[in-house]
Amino acid sequence: MINKVRIMIYGNNIELLTEFWKFHFNADVIESNDLPDGTVNKVISISPNIEISLFNKEFIKKYSPEVSDSVPSLMFSTNEFDELHNRIKSASDVMQINGIPCFNFSDPEGNYFVVTKG
Repeated sequence: MINKVRIMIYGNNIELLTEFWKFHFNADVIESNDLPDGTVNKVISISPNIEISLFNKEFIKKYSPEVSDSVPSLMFSTNEFDELHNRIKSASDVMQINGIPCFNFSDPEGNYFVVTKG
């Protein structure tokens, strides 16, 4: 049985992305790993069962070019929906999908994600 999910996101400025997730999602940095090319991988926890591993795109292009342009399509569900919507400056207007309130937002590098109430 799966008990934890770690999602890998590739970006250009890992420190900026780390600060974004820390500020908006109260994420904690749980790992900081020096990589062979001199970049750093940051692993942040956004809940007890969800972690985000941030890698520099250039590192991924060199070591895993087949996934270097991939951005996962993620939908987060939260019981702090209104607070999160108010905290994220790039949040869209609230809309409904199948009767469930949701909004999308982008991180500082233009990757889009969705948040639902629940």
